[in-house]
Amino acid sequence: RKLEMAGFIRGYRAVVDTQRLGYGIRAMLRLGRVEYARMVKLIEQAPEVLTAWNVAGEESWLLEIAVIDVEHLDAVVTRFDLLAPTATAIVLNVPREHATLLPARRDAIKPPIRKVTGR
Repeated sequence: RKLEMAGFIRGYRAVVDTQRLGYGIRAMLRLGRVEYARMVKLIEQAPEVLTAWNVAGEESWLLEIAVIDVEHLDAVVTRFDLLAPTATAIVLNVPREHATLLPARRDAIKPPIRKVTGR
């Protein structure tokens, strides 16, 4: 059955090769609690930020960044570290990105596998 996708698609984008643009490192930057408006302002001023998520959990922000090299990474992390403690993870490989997402179906959810304990 053909799905009517009108209304589900919010836009189209070009997938840019960050390596070919000269950005040798992609990284994930996690930040603790920061005043929302200050963080949004810094994100808007940082062209290295590809994606920014305001999240719940131990961290309040998760940023995907692209930088030229380790020196550039240090400069970007230092800017954000002035607002809140940071943790950085350098992306080594991307086995899945921008995957196609179909409409959600609860009946397709499989129950978790239960561990057999011998009790």
